[in-house]
Amino acid sequence: MLVKTKAIVISSLKYQEKSLIVRCFTESHGLKSYFVRDAFSSRKSNQKIAYFQPLTILEIEAVHKNKGNLENFKEIKIATPFQSIHSDIFKSTIVMFVSEILHHSIHEEEKNEPLFTFLETALFWLDNHNETANFHLILMLEITKYLGFYPDISEIDFPFFDANEGIFTPFHGIGSLTEHETNLFKKLIHLKFDNDQKIFHVIERQIVLKVLIDYYSFHLDGFRKPKSLEVLAAVFS
Repeated sequence: MLVKTKAIVISSLKYQEKSLIVRCFTESHGLKSYFVRDAFSSRKSNQKIAYFQPLTILEIEAVHKNKGNLENFKEIKIATPFQSIHSDIFKSTIVMFVSEILHHSIHEEEKNEPLFTFLETALFWLDNHNETANFHLILMLEITKYLGFYPDISEIDFPFFDANEGIFTPFHGIGSLTEHETNLFKKLIHLKFDNDQKIFHVIERQIVLKVLIDYYSFHLDGFRKPKSLEVLAAVFS
């Protein structure tokens, strides 16, 4: 089946000497993996390595056999070139981290157009703004809406958040955050991308990030702590 769709590059893995296996989150078919033969050859001008940087948004034409094997690109072009994401050290570090989060979070080969639209809009925002220290925190929390485990905020005035259950409670249980952690988490819930990025101090941001990673671990089978976590901490310290 010939498919034309937008696709966000999640990861790329070198295969043998010249080829790549590229994992993409597509607008039309969800998660798909593609084999790019001779990706490192200059002859393949339509399949340049630059196309497969983390979270690049592509317009692709591909042959989908839908047999559980690797699919193949027919045509590729960048949908909208980023101006700063891959050249700004802070933004490129965020993108590296977010791509790992997505790699360990999205597993289903099924269409999730609302999530695709959200990610595309968020990446355009990141590319066009300079104050981005809380971007990855807000993004991680918002993604849970589309993956089915956004916190129940109907009782948000309660002092503790139970990460196992995803609810706010009046009592501190085994799976609960401390009251301090809960207050920071509540701050995050009310944040938007355009809010003041200085709302968290460095240590507070690290606490919130740990809370989010633990929360993902509770609710997603096979979720692993991103290897880029230390790099992210160093850049934003």
